[in-house]
Amino acid sequence: MKKIFSILTIGSLALLTGCVNGDDDFNNNQTQPYQVPAELAFTNAQKELIDQMETPSVNLNVFRFFQHYLATTIYRNDARFNFTGTRKVPDNMWLALYTDVLGNLSEAKKIIPTEAKPAALTQLAWDKQQANKLAIINILEIYTYQVLVDSFGNVPYSEAAKVETTVLPKYDDAKTIYADLINRLNALIPTLDTAYPSFETGDNIYGGDVAEWITFANSLKLKIGINLADVNPTLAKQTVESAYNAGVLLTNSTNALFKYDGTSPNFNRLYAEVIASNRNDFVAEEGIVDAMNNLNDPRRPSYFTAVPGPGGGYVGGTVGLSNSYATNSHIGESLLAPNKTGVLFDAAEVNFYLAEAASRGYSVGGTAASYYNTAITESMAQWGVTGAAVTTYLADPNVVFSPANWKQRIGEQAWIAMYNRGFESWNFYRRLDYPVMTAPNATPAAEGKVPVRLTYPINEQTVNGSNWSQASSAIGGDKLTVKVFWDIN
Repeated sequence: MKKIFSILTIGSLALLTGCVNGDDDFNNNQTQPYQVPAELAFTNAQKELIDQMETPSVNLNVFRFFQHYLATTIYRNDARFNFTGTRKVPDNMWLALYTDVLGNLSEAKKIIPTEAKPAALTQLAWDKQQANKLAIINILEIYTYQVLVDSFGNVPYSEAAKVETTVLPKYDDAKTIYADLINRLNALIPTLDTAYPSFETGDNIYGGDVAEWITFANSLKLKIGINLADVNPTLAKQTVESAYNAGVLLTNSTNALFKYDGTSPNFNRLYAEVIASNRNDFVAEEGIVDAMNNLNDPRRPSYFTAVPGPGGGYVGGTVGLSNSYATNSHIGESLLAPNKTGVLFDAAEVNFYLAEAASRGYSVGGTAASYYNTAITESMAQWGVTGAAVTTYLADPNVVFSPANWKQRIGEQAWIAMYNRGFESWNFYRRLDYPVMTAPNATPAAEGKVPVRLTYPINEQTVNGSNWSQASSAIGGDKLTVKVFWDIN
């Protein structure tokens, strides 16, 4: 694991921040350290997080292969779950989240207490604004640790990002981390004060809107709680109901979206990897294409391109094989706009959580069927589908909510809705065990199965070997087939 957690890729954010210093002596002082604004560190953390979650790069993010969303035309090893060769996908994801996300968030937290109060503000107003900033930073940090735990299991937590005191951090128990994340959210949310501002610049998700961040935090609490449903039903129910009662993200108007500016190097990552790189590496995968064809799903023109020629229609390749770019559907053009926003939370995701919660008997103010239908409707709306097309889709016998088969219905529809959000789709799949997926072209690394976690980075084995060994033993082995603690079914 890389131990320097405060690396800031400032140059990559020049177009997002617009920071310019006109002082003639700005570059002449060779001894004075750079004073990086907290806003810049926070923006960079946001961008690095959404980049990692959305990129289709086979070096960084392979969840679209797990979920049968994409297949490759050339590089088969990545789609066969061989991630420890030249790619070292776990190493890259680990490094991105610990260094580029958590490192920048840690740096921002250090800077904020050192900032000078503007003369125009009272001390109370300044203290409240700074407290709001720190709470928001911590909320995004909690989101990142949840992703790390859900990806790897036990991970460095209590000793992470503390290079001044700990060079080789221990791995904390994943279940203990989850409980602490809930406790931190419970403590942080009441400190957010909507009567005062937060980030006036640098927040490319909510523009510093404190009320929106409160909704985000409650939605995160809901997500963490629902993941615990099978392993700790009491805590799950308590956490989910508390989050719902406090107010979660229910409509697309409050989606957590990162605003890319559409210019180099701040493209949306799909555009960067496909269009700007002029690559023909990816085609749609037959699993998602066939499922949506069978349902006559009206989102297909947004998700995929149609195959040219007399036959037309939508055709998918096979994950793990070399596929023809010319004869298969590609990633839809609507996903490839250079300034397409990145998504950390959306209404479809949250409403599916509430449908699941209601199915489990939690008190969340509505029925499972109503939340399920709302989730699908909000997903459709994201892609411009409204009205009769939605009504017809919801009436399909293979879509209509079934209380007796709620895991299957929610799992299958969340899988379709999360097409551009492979990691979140993977979580739904692992928790609900639907849709049924196979990995016929997987290498022995995954034992012929869809992976249920990522292996630890190779670098951890060589640099932090003792702690890696203890963590691997604690979770039952460092394998793609070893489940994270909440995935017990």
